This record gives sequence, structure tokens and C-alpha cells, in this order.
Amino acid sequence: MIAESIDSYCGPPPVPDGIWLQWNFDPSAIALIVLIAIGWFSQGRKDSAGRATILAALGLIGVAFLSPICALTVALFSVRVAHHVILISVTAPLLAIALPWRRGPQLPLAPLAVLSAITLWIWHAPLAYEWAISAALPYWLMQLTLLVTSWLFWREIFSPERQVGPSILALLSFVAQMGLLGAILVFARRPIYSPHFLTTDPFGISALSDQQLAGLVMWVPAMFPYIAVALWLLVRFLSTDDTKHPETSV
Repeated sequence: MIAESIDSYCGPPPVPDGIWLQWNFDPSAIALIVLIAIGWFSQGRKDSAGRATILAALGLIGVAFLSPICALTVALFSVRVAHHVILISVTAPLLAIALPWRRGPQLPLAPLAVLSAITLWIWHAPLAYEWAISAALPYWLMQLTLLVTSWLFWREIFSPERQVGPSILALLSFVAQMGLLGAILVFARRPIYSPHFLTTDPFGISALSDQQLAGLVMWVPAMFPYIAVALWLLVRFLSTDDTKHPETSV
């Protein structure tokens, strides 16, 4: 049943020889790109940073949902996790820069961080994950909730009026919980995502190894954007503090 329903969106699990022919021109993905572009034209930043980040974000969305990567996520859980990592850790902050709050923090940061983390854990629970890829509607529910909660979180992180301390704490806390989820996948003794039990063999990898690779992706590379932004916030804060309180010579 799952394989049949998957056909309605990303197609059946691909084989290596034909993967690069499996482009997806689903209207839902194209509509998402168009709607985000319209939102940027009406409310986004029009400076060079805004233009660069919106183009990068839309490009990543196009690659994630229209390219053969979409089909590859059906076969390999590790690619699905990489897809999600790019969505929440790269695309979402780019959108937050291109589509920022007009002025000041608007939402409490801690609940947003918790909401983003809960969303991540829910969709990577085996039963929820299996349901999410069973048809187009739950698939897009998963993708949009991951993207929107992360976008709201990053918008607050980048708000110029947000205090640096809570922002860094929120970033590091998110990294910690994502690393925990990754570690659970890495050290699991058996594969737990049934849709991928029989789809990894054509790619020369077992379902367990694929799951462990997914955990490594979530555990290590996924943390880099969060750590990088935390360091950037800290350096910016220290630089601003030095400017406000210059050392006086005796």
C-alpha cells in the first residue's frame, strides 16, 4: 500500500541506473516556490542580501522537491534526513534573512525552539514517518511544518532586537536535541523505518547502515549552521561591546 501511495508523489523506489531521469514537476512544489517568491516581492528584503538569500532558498527548494533527490528519498532514509536537514538548517535561515520581521522580536524564542524540536522528533518517529510518506497530503504536512516552524525560529534568531544570550542558548539547545536524535539512529541495533527495509539494497547499503548514515548526517553536519550562527552572534556582540566601551589609555 505504501509503495502505491508513494507513486502519487515522488514515485516508486528508484534504482541507481535510472535515478537521474526521475525529475518531479509536481504542481505542489512549484506552487510552494511561486508563493514564497510572491511573499518576498511583497514583504521581503530588496537589498543585495535579500536578493541573494531568496534566490538561494528557492534554488534549494527546487533541488529538494523537483530534482531526482525527491525520488532518492524514497529509497534511502539517509537522503531523506539530509533533505530535512537542508530544509530546516539551510533553507529556513535563508528565508528568515530574506523575509525578516519588520521590527523587533514578535514571538517568544524558547517556545519556538521547543516547537521546532518537537516537530522534528514527531516526523522522525517511525509510525509518523511512515504515514507522512504514504500520500501527498501527509507528505506536504511534514515538509511544511518542518519548514515553517524552522523559519519562525530563525526569524527570531536573526531579529536585531533579540538578546544575544537567549539566541545562542536556543541554538545550542536545538543542536543538542538534534544530536540526541542522530545518536539514537546511529546506535540503534536494527533498522526501524519499515518503508526502507527493501529499498536500500540496489544502492549497495543495508537498511541499518542507511539508518546509521542518516543519524550521522543529523548528528554532525546538521549542527554546523547553528554553531556558525551562534559564533557569529557572539563575535558581533563582543565587537559591539568593544565599540561601546573602548579601552582608555593611561
